[in-house]
Amino acid sequence: MRNLLPVAWTVLCGVAIAASDARADETEIPLDKLPAKALAAVKARYPQGEIVGAAKEMDGKDLMYEVYVKEGGKQIDVILNADGEIEVIEKEIEAKDLPKPVHKTLEKNYPKATIVSVEAIYEVEDGKEDLEYYELELITADKKEIEVKIKPKGKIISDDDEKQDAQDEKKK
Repeated sequence: MRNLLPVAWTVLCGVAIAASDARADETEIPLDKLPAKALAAVKARYPQGEIVGAAKEMDGKDLMYEVYVKEGGKQIDVILNADGEIEVIEKEIEAKDLPKPVHKTLEKNYPKATIVSVEAIYEVEDGKEDLEYYELELITADKKEIEVKIKPKGKIISDDDEKQDAQDEKKK
């Protein structure tokens, strides 16, 4: 867990993974194509942030927007509807800021993995953020890139590591 990569490499990997993981139905759009209410909501929520990009996608029958903000050197992705209602916020955080139960889960389930990036995922209701889980990009000891979602108390809610999924099924 302590064998973190040099900062520059970590940042480059995080950007590459984030770009490669973009959903197929997600389409980058120019900022002037964002609905005015959506843009205003993001600016109001992050007045010191720099809006650096946006995308749109269908979520079922609903058109959703994702606005990319840089604030304090960190990436924040704001997901909202055309009416400007923020539904999800994804905030980049440092691995050292993860709670102890999450660190313990990582050490137990992914020994010697390198953390590439970490996001805190918040659901937003009535303007209030509620931390749902952490989303981590890892490089495992066997050099496999995986994404893991872990609740604040340390429970894994999903990962894209098929081997881990099979182990979890055996425990049930």
